[in-house]
Amino acid sequence: MTIELQGLTPQVIIVGSGPVGLALAIELGMRSVPCLLIEKNDRTGVAPRAKLTNVRTREHLRRWGIAKQLADAAPLGVDYPSHIVFVTRLGGPLITRIENAFSCEPVQDHRYSEHAQWIPQYKLEAALLDHVATMPCVQVAMAHELVGYEQDEDQVSVQIRDVASGTVQTISAAFLIGADGARSTVRDLAGIKMEGTFGLSYNYNTIFEAPGIAEAHSHGPGIHYWQLNGEVPSTIGPMDVGDRWYFIPMGLPAGERFSDEEMPDILRRATGLDLPFRILSSDSWIASQLLADRYRDGRAFLIGDACHLHPPFGGYGMNMGVGDSVDLGWKLAAVLQGWGDPSLLDSYETERRPVHEQVLKETAINHSTAANKLFREGVEDPSPEGDRVRKEVAEFIRQTKPREFYSLNIVLGYSYSGSPIIVAEQGDPTEWVPAKDYNPSARAGSLAPHRWLGDGSSLYDRFGMCFTMLVLDPQSRPEADRVAAEAGALGVPLGVIEIADPEVRKLYEAPLALIRPDQHVAWRGSEAPADLLKRVTGHSGTDGESWSPGNRSRQ
Repeated sequence: MTIELQGLTPQVIIVGSGPVGLALAIELGMRSVPCLLIEKNDRTGVAPRAKLTNVRTREHLRRWGIAKQLADAAPLGVDYPSHIVFVTRLGGPLITRIENAFSCEPVQDHRYSEHAQWIPQYKLEAALLDHVATMPCVQVAMAHELVGYEQDEDQVSVQIRDVASGTVQTISAAFLIGADGARSTVRDLAGIKMEGTFGLSYNYNTIFEAPGIAEAHSHGPGIHYWQLNGEVPSTIGPMDVGDRWYFIPMGLPAGERFSDEEMPDILRRATGLDLPFRILSSDSWIASQLLADRYRDGRAFLIGDACHLHPPFGGYGMNMGVGDSVDLGWKLAAVLQGWGDPSLLDSYETERRPVHEQVLKETAINHSTAANKLFREGVEDPSPEGDRVRKEVAEFIRQTKPREFYSLNIVLGYSYSGSPIIVAEQGDPTEWVPAKDYNPSARAGSLAPHRWLGDGSSLYDRFGMCFTMLVLDPQSRPEADRVAAEAGALGVPLGVIEIADPEVRKLYEAPLALIRPDQHVAWRGSEAPADLLKRVTGHSGTDGESWSPGNRSRQ
């Protein structure tokens, strides 16, 4: 069966309908860019690849208008405590705990507009897919797979096969996006290679149900229970209603597998609890540290796991892929709508690669203290010597693990310093180096500092889907209006907002700040450079005559 485009002429074809592909479809759909999203699998099953929707991803959901829908979908409740509990076994003694990991507590914090949320990926995908279904310019074709593509200067011709019938059809678009995960077909067809370290560790993931498990231990609610024993070092924790939990034995020999008949006994040994474990799914996974040697092949781009893979320690993976979608999405729309120069798309890799590289380093450090690495001989002994060992392990955890669970310095602190499409001040850093703690900064390239305003609203809610000139001093309003008038003549979507809040003015350290569609600061100051709009829309390499109020089309 062929795809009936229903009057849609797609400008972008997205391969992969996980959170990353859906996020890109939303970014494009909200800007009225026609796109087709194809997915070869049915996206059903109980095994999520991610369980954390972090602060920054939730802020994107707020911008898309669906943060509340995801909060309402939380199976354990949006206020379920996100504690990390370190024990010898679930049924054994406590070693230590880390509370409110990942900033999941639903309280108002000036640093962000949305708290994080512990929710299985399939719930997030459902919320995103429901939102995509409301967008007339986005079409989703399940059970269809990419089998090839050809491109020229004007378009990419994509060969798509119906999984059931085997029928192949060709659909053309301006761009092809690979959001198709670790085994990306787009990446393979483009001849792009993954570089780095494969096989840092071999692990297992089991989803099970065990009635009464939450009441069978004495450690209280949490999202991770790290079981630090020499027999089955692992993490375990709740995932959904119905006593549905996940279980991840770590540091296994390469190739080791467990049958569903064996797994209940392994769970009993790991937890020290004799419960009626029912296995729902199991699979093995390999922790690796890999990055694509390039993210683009002409009109084809890679986002998410298709271009970066790292150990799942810190909740970065899926969330970082959503960040890719946001960065690439507004730039694709800008180019397709004529106000962004095609060279704007080169800044996607320029901006995102340093973020990926830093997260790969961070997750490798976190992986070095996985559950199997935290075990110490004697940690389970019911003796004074056992007490001493547990105290030593607890102190080591307190010194090493907070960076994994309190990571706003990465999640919100990342910056596009050195990007060619920001206008920095003299002395600004040319590359992003994470600070130990998150300190909001309005330097060009940084995420715009957030604050809750006096009326209870979020500063971010005042920003639009386009560029926003933020006016923090009324005397600078004429300069903001001048830039807005120039933007209007050039066809660049730009709004102006004025905020009379001394605390916000203090945060931004300037009377004006130009905020990009992705909520990053493009420029701040008092008098905009003459070429400001040219630079932030990718036209800095043009000759000055090719992009003007009288000549805006450069596709």
